[in-house]
Amino acid sequence: MVSDRGCGGITEPIRISPRAVTKKSSAICDRSHIPFSESLFKTLKYRPAYPLKPFDTLGAARNWVTELVRWYNHEHRHSAIRFVTPAQCHRNLDQDILDRRTALYETARQSNPLRWKGQTRNWQRIDVVHLNPDRTDKISVVPQPRNQEQKAA
Repeated sequence: MVSDRGCGGITEPIRISPRAVTKKSSAICDRSHIPFSESLFKTLKYRPAYPLKPFDTLGAARNWVTELVRWYNHEHRHSAIRFVTPAQCHRNLDQDILDRRTALYETARQSNPLRWKGQTRNWQRIDVVHLNPDRTDKISVVPQPRNQEQKAA
């Protein structure tokens, strides 16, 4: 089991005793509180180091999961939080990283403007992360004229 703590979503192993387990009705309908945990489970299934055979011992399984959680929190850069790690987000180090990326991209754009068709990548900090956000607003599609590309001068 894992515990999730929002944007600071460091995934932490937790212990559950039979007396401490309680049933939460909101967990079935509202999954927005577990985006990092769900992302971890999806990531581990597609990771090249995913074990193809069962673990020989419980200790081997625990060691593998411990290393996976360490990698996931401290090395794996998540696209949903602008390619920073959950540990960087949790320790509020992400804003400095994102500011440096913004400056780097702007410098690159100014030094070679023909390379860029539009704006550079958005490196603004993501404050709230949802696995499946609710769609309350209607999406409107605005038709775009065909064959009208903007070209650099």
